[in-house]
Amino acid sequence: MRENVQDMLPLTEAFYYILVALYPGDAHGYAMMQDVEQMSGGRVRIGAGTLYTALSTLQKKGLIDNAPGADSTDSRRKHYTITARGRLVLLAEMERMEELLGSGRAAIERLGGDV
Repeated sequence: MRENVQDMLPLTEAFYYILVALYPGDAHGYAMMQDVEQMSGGRVRIGAGTLYTALSTLQKKGLIDNAPGADSTDSRRKHYTITARGRLVLLAEMERMEELLGSGRAAIERLGGDV
């Protein structure tokens, strides 16, 4: 069954960060874990078990795939790539979060609060 992009939202924080980490190019698990920690300023740390469970789920949903012909000095490392569908879902999630943030800020400003 092919889910509509909107039906896949909201993404979990782990799914979101993994897709963001893969957006610029292919990566292996350890690199993604480092990227997520760096992007979040150390707030989010994805452990190996969580990462590989999330990768499996994202693959089943068609949002990521194994990277074809990935060069690596260590052939045991699997490289992953974001799919076109994964890019659409990520961008839709970013739009959703921007809407939430904008709505919240507007509501607080209407009530005289500082944002």
